[in-house]
Amino acid sequence: MATDTATDWDIAVGDVLKRVELHERYGGRRQGGIGPSRVSANVFCFTDPVKGHKHGYFDGWGDDGCYHYAGEGQLGDQKMSQGNLAILKHRDEGRALRLFKGLGSGMCQYLGEFVLPEERPWYRTEAPETNDGPVRSVIMFRLQPLTAAPPAGSQLPHTPEDSPRVEALEVEAQYTERMWVEPSREPYEAERAEAKLVLGYADHLRLLGHETTRHRIAPTGVAKWLLTDLYDVTANRLYEAKGSVGRSAVRMAVGQLLDYARFLPEPELALLVPSRPEDDLLDLCAGLKIVVVWPEGDGYASTGAA
Repeated sequence: MATDTATDWDIAVGDVLKRVELHERYGGRRQGGIGPSRVSANVFCFTDPVKGHKHGYFDGWGDDGCYHYAGEGQLGDQKMSQGNLAILKHRDEGRALRLFKGLGSGMCQYLGEFVLPEERPWYRTEAPETNDGPVRSVIMFRLQPLTAAPPAGSQLPHTPEDSPRVEALEVEAQYTERMWVEPSREPYEAERAEAKLVLGYADHLRLLGHETTRHRIAPTGVAKWLLTDLYDVTANRLYEAKGSVGRSAVRMAVGQLLDYARFLPEPELALLVPSRPEDDLLDLCAGLKIVVVWPEGDGYASTGAA
């Protein structure tokens, strides 16, 4: 690697230039989001909020004053290798970390020099694969600005916090965790079925005089909201709804209930489904002390007290 220093850099923050011109002068890969250079002491990072969303990259300024930058890798869980590893090791290798914004037609704008903070330089979140593929684990780097000027406010819906946060939401706020990752997409049919099931049972509980809500949970150090389906405040019972009584749906619900319950005051756990599951799945839930509830006639049947 060459021994360029910061004094060799003559591109000012805000300058617009052709990306090919940048690489002709300072090296680095001419395609892709991360371009460590072999001829200068730089690691180039490129962000394009418009095109990036199509590939599961949701970059932006966070409320911590850092630019949260998604690592490379469009398919499967991202790994700390290649360009991602170059960002992580940029301090040790004496490289400047420089961020550019894509402007289309081969043009880019220099946003400034950044550095990874020593404390929590990166974390993981979830985002869809390219072309709206399955949700996978994504590396997010916290780029601390050295020459860039962060705008006022945050461009991200949620950045990691040092302690868990739990907020109550209206039951009618029918978000799902996947919709939180992909806010522009339409709900799947299964999600619509679950929403209808939740709203119907919430009305049933209210007629019984119960107070209902749902929760939005931010775990420690994770840029991901967990969203519960239904919580019976009166009975301290947490419900997870599924639009199917298939084994995979029930097993998923079990995992979600155990995950969410860690953040609530030792709630009783319950599964809300559209019909009675097979006996073996009822046995599974009973062994885990999970109540199962389903519509029956004009009311609801349950494996436990309603």
